[in-house]
Amino acid sequence: MKNIVLLIEDNEQNSYLATFLLNKHGYKVVAAADGPRGIELAQTIIPDLILLDIQLPLMDGYEVASALRAIESMKHVPIIAVTSYAMVGDREKSLAAGCNGYIEKPINPDTFVTEISRFLPSPPLNEEAP
Repeated sequence: MKNIVLLIEDNEQNSYLATFLLNKHGYKVVAAADGPRGIELAQTIIPDLILLDIQLPLMDGYEVASALRAIESMKHVPIIAVTSYAMVGDREKSLAAGCNGYIEKPINPDTFVTEISRFLPSPPLNEEAP
């Protein structure tokens, strides 16, 4: 079974790149362009992992992470902040809001999938388990 990744990202180029890389490695990606839609989709699909931009329209990523953590079915779903916010304290602010990890943009296409895969319980379809 494919791991389902919910990508909450408003930038089309960033969304395209992340989706391309994840699909290439056997992940199924469901995308949302804003926080409220991301929260709605999360409750509908119950993803294995959520990739969350912090700078979003309508609700910022910190608000989205906090809202997701308040939903019982989302309490144990890993949330990874993927953001251009790279100032001192930004990582800590993401973790305090409920994120389990933090990846700075621009993402590195060579390491991105490896970075997020450590938060998933099982390998995607086209990778062999150790």
